[in-house]
Amino acid sequence: MDKFLYDNYIKILKGELIPAMGCTEPIAIALTAAKAREVLGKMPEQIVIQCSGNIIKNVKGVIVPNSGGQKGVEVAAILGAVAGNADLDLQVISQVSEEDILKTKILYEKGLCRCELKEGEENLFICAELTAGNETASVEVRSKHNHIAKIKKNNEIIFEQPDIMSQEFGDKSKLNIKDILEFANTVNLDDVRELISKQIEYNSAISEEGLSNNWGCRVGQTLLKYNSKDVRIRAKAAAAAGSDARMNGCALPVVINSGSGNQGITCTMPVVVYAKEMKSSEDTLYRALILTNLLAIHQKRYIGNLSAYCGAVSAGTAAACGIAYLNGCGYDTIGKTIINTLGNVSGIICDGAKASCAAKISSAVEAGITGYEMAKNNLVFPYGEGLVENDYEKTIENIGRMGRYGMKSTDVEILNIMIGN
Repeated sequence: MDKFLYDNYIKILKGELIPAMGCTEPIAIALTAAKAREVLGKMPEQIVIQCSGNIIKNVKGVIVPNSGGQKGVEVAAILGAVAGNADLDLQVISQVSEEDILKTKILYEKGLCRCELKEGEENLFICAELTAGNETASVEVRSKHNHIAKIKKNNEIIFEQPDIMSQEFGDKSKLNIKDILEFANTVNLDDVRELISKQIEYNSAISEEGLSNNWGCRVGQTLLKYNSKDVRIRAKAAAAAGSDARMNGCALPVVINSGSGNQGITCTMPVVVYAKEMKSSEDTLYRALILTNLLAIHQKRYIGNLSAYCGAVSAGTAAACGIAYLNGCGYDTIGKTIINTLGNVSGIICDGAKASCAAKISSAVEAGITGYEMAKNNLVFPYGEGLVENDYEKTIENIGRMGRYGMKSTDVEILNIMIGN
């Protein structure tokens, strides 16, 4: 493989596969508030959090980890200001005490923080402004959940950097199925072993937590009640259970994909389950996960990290391709798996992070496995029907266009319904 492309794909993986605890949006809010508290140098008397609509949507229904079961933008911000350590990045509230949780509850009830919808911004925008007496500090996060774009102290800019450009963490425009497959086949695993091993370790741990204990609506546990011997059921359950735990306050970290822990779990667990069933070698599993992760990122680059399009679909599609890879399938079967999956469940909407994400993950993985089983028998949805084209890449692009542009008004309407407008 061309050295530029090889290095580019390594850079993309290192930029995307990073650890985070809890749902990424409340963690990003906690990080923003924690950094602002650090700049202010004291506990604030007032916090104002301005967020884009997609941030509000993804925080409203999810439990903030290490918060004692509390939900919402204000809770995430207050906990970040009270107990957050910005140096820990997306694990900013991993060192919270019971005293911190109690203090957060008291300050929330006193109305320390208020949230405002910031219109006219991109889908990923957070600004935390903290005030104490005559002093203020504000921090803006844009374009990536942990990308601090601007810091102000007493209305004076003390730090500023541009939004993340694609080249900074790899040029995603260079992604395509053929090159991703070649990279997965030829990459020196020592270049990515630490990344992938951590993804397997972290995401397997939260999956096991969801299967062993009663988190959320127990989608993963429910699936296993009916047929725990079927590898397809176990693959769905393993992915869903990780989301059961994560969406309902479990503080275990996950390795994310495309800014999402749910997508990271969905990329990982079905492939891990199938690899165990097939007794695949560790190297083969690693290569399958490299393919899966890059295919998920490839799909999401057209859509963006946050939209009304459910990202579990992209991850479930990619996981099915990873399963195909474990079975020795090549380019055409992988391409047909993508078409069969996207032609089925690409209409699932994102109405925020919450317990039902686990069920959507299960549906996406189910569709992916069905799509693969069709593809291996050379069955594929006819080209020219709906968004499906006689070109795998064009089909991905069509779905991305629908998710980014076609669902913009859907996104606005979802937000209006959720905030009561």
